Amino acid sequence: METHNKLIECVPNFSEGKDTQIIAQIADAIQSIEGVKLLDIDPNADANRTVITFAGTPALVCEAAFQAIKKASELIDMRQQKGAHPRIGATDVCPLVPLQGVSMEETAKYAHSLSQRVASELAIPIYCYENAAFSKERRNLAFLRKGEYEGLAERMKNASFFPDFGEAIFNAKAGATVIGARDILIAYNFSLSTKSVEIAHQIAAEIRESGCWKMENGQKIKIEGKLQHLKAIGWYMEGYGLAQVSTNLTNFRLTNLGTVFEEISKVAAKYNVQIVGTELIGLLPQKALTKGISPLEPEKKVIEWLLGIDTLL
Repeated sequence: METHNKLIECVPNFSEGKDTQIIAQIADAIQSIEGVKLLDIDPNADANRTVITFAGTPALVCEAAFQAIKKASELIDMRQQKGAHPRIGATDVCPLVPLQGVSMEETAKYAHSLSQRVASELAIPIYCYENAAFSKERRNLAFLRKGEYEGLAERMKNASFFPDFGEAIFNAKAGATVIGARDILIAYNFSLSTKSVEIAHQIAAEIRESGCWKMENGQKIKIEGKLQHLKAIGWYMEGYGLAQVSTNLTNFRLTNLGTVFEEISKVAAKYNVQIVGTELIGLLPQKALTKGISPLEPEKKVIEWLLGIDTLL
């Protein structure tokens, strides 16, 4: 029997950020599972991507996640999908996050069960990442997304990239889905006083943990990134008319948002640009709030406040 003090969060990312009817139908599929609490819906038209956050006991959350993935596979056709954000499927990524009373190991098992069901019932190839990964290489979401949807069919022909669940048969309409177990991730975007994607790319490369490669004196050398636990890319947001540095902070306890803001500001200054706005994608925990970085409406964006609980794991 599953006890009610077990609480996990699910934060699926869907490859649709423009069609409000499709987004609403996916959200309705989640809300159809009684006992699951829908916390946030965050669409982005330029990225053509919507992040939905919901929470509850593990079994109910997994059922809601399955229904959402199923609905997305019915409504989103990846053959026509375009957007700024990297993606490989209609439901691009579906992480499970332990919040209370559940270990990461248990959460990974729930991710595997969900993966098995999606693969067998929906014929969607599944790759497992982060703490649910079956190999070190596949822990990295960027590795799994390499080549994106457009390169997926060819990549799946290679035995080294067979899915973790399901057959190595390309699903042209739904693509593939990445399912995993991870810690709380904070997605925060920083708008710059420039339209230059190249500058945004360069800032992202200098601050992210993985760093970048540069040519110096005819040799390719690795430049180490400035911040641990930070992933970052640069892109152009048509709706704002500005370039952005889009970041994912994978461990807010060791690298905080204030530090991210400060480092982006320093690097941006080298290119004579500055941060002119920020946006939080999805939710964040109360402990991640820092001076100058708090969301405009914390009562709608802080996990603990939405769930009515004191603390998280």
